[in-house]
Amino acid sequence: MNPTCSPALHLAYCQNIHPGETWEEHFLALSEKAVAVKTALHSDGLLAADAPFGLGLRLSAYAAKELQAEASIQQGSALFETAQLYPFSINGFPFGKFHKGPVKENVYAPDWRSSDRLQYTMDLANALASWLPAGGAGSISTVPGSYAAWIKEKEDALQMARTLGHAVAHLATLERTTGRLVHLGLEPEPDCFLETTLQTIEFFHNTLPEGALPVLKTALGVNQTAALELLHRHLGVCFDTCHVALQFEEPAAALRAYRDAGILISKIQLSAALRTKASPEAITALAAFQEPTYLHQVKARREDGAILSWPDLPAALAELPSTADLDELRVHFHVPLFIAPNAPLASTADTLTPAFWKLVRSEICPHLEIETYTFDVLPPEVHPGDIIRSIAEEYRWVLNHLTDASGGSESL
Repeated sequence: MNPTCSPALHLAYCQNIHPGETWEEHFLALSEKAVAVKTALHSDGLLAADAPFGLGLRLSAYAAKELQAEASIQQGSALFETAQLYPFSINGFPFGKFHKGPVKENVYAPDWRSSDRLQYTMDLANALASWLPAGGAGSISTVPGSYAAWIKEKEDALQMARTLGHAVAHLATLERTTGRLVHLGLEPEPDCFLETTLQTIEFFHNTLPEGALPVLKTALGVNQTAALELLHRHLGVCFDTCHVALQFEEPAAALRAYRDAGILISKIQLSAALRTKASPEAITALAAFQEPTYLHQVKARREDGAILSWPDLPAALAELPSTADLDELRVHFHVPLFIAPNAPLASTADTLTPAFWKLVRSEICPHLEIETYTFDVLPPEVHPGDIIRSIAEEYRWVLNHLTDASGGSESL
């Protein structure tokens, strides 16, 4: 989408779809894969020939450290200028390896109690600020505090809040010294410390200020009011539509709840989960989605509205045949937005209603990121084929919905 449209919307696909842990590997994916997607969108008439193409980067901690060297930053800058690319967001959720091997709950480590998570995020912010235009704004998504099972007492939550306070202090200082605004978005996810919209709002209104404001006041020498303003300016949520749907929440209602609570929506990740009515046929069909790399949390809604949870798909499949009175199952397995899995399976893409798209078209959040990272582990029967064409189709799907919401036409 044209970054100069009003209200300004910036659309990217997340680079976590491409394997890589070093800056050299990330750079190769950008120069080959991202440029190929840009070319495909131009060929499809979705992107003007001379239009800049937004990037949602994924940089590991190792690569982020490499980017503290000016030569690496300049290498990125040269590519972005030559290929008419512009990075406006970074997925700072996975700290280390994210493909070609077990990730599971290790994707949440180190969590926000750790100085390693803090340093990684500061390194990402430094790199992004170096690439943003003067007066520009960038977003970084991050883990939702921690994996819920790792948090045992309130002091754990307060420690996360204090470490987040140090991150905000760094982002505030970065804006003051560079003129570039970078904000951080905690990404609520099933079975994590922050999972539902209500849990997240409660954290932002209570535990977060209790832990973070004293840090900000000391680090920056500001009063309580100024510290709170900086906290609201630099820290919010990354709104992942797959994760919201897994809670059986309506994305449009959840967006409005964050807005009404005064919480910054740092980035919206456009993604879809598996869904199905509970039946023996559905349980058999879901077996094909078991794989050893990622966690695929399962939520089931009973007929009385109660929600049941399983930490991963194999555990759910073992118990579901003997679990009575179930209505619907939803599985944390990102499926391409434009794919309609074969019955009895379906996708939560249909929870992205016209009301949701109208909110997106408003000024509720300017950063949009398509986030389907599971192409390498999709079962053959639902794999759409060529990765570049698949990403281009996801853009087409998103742009069609944005156009329907706006009542007009607009290219990328």
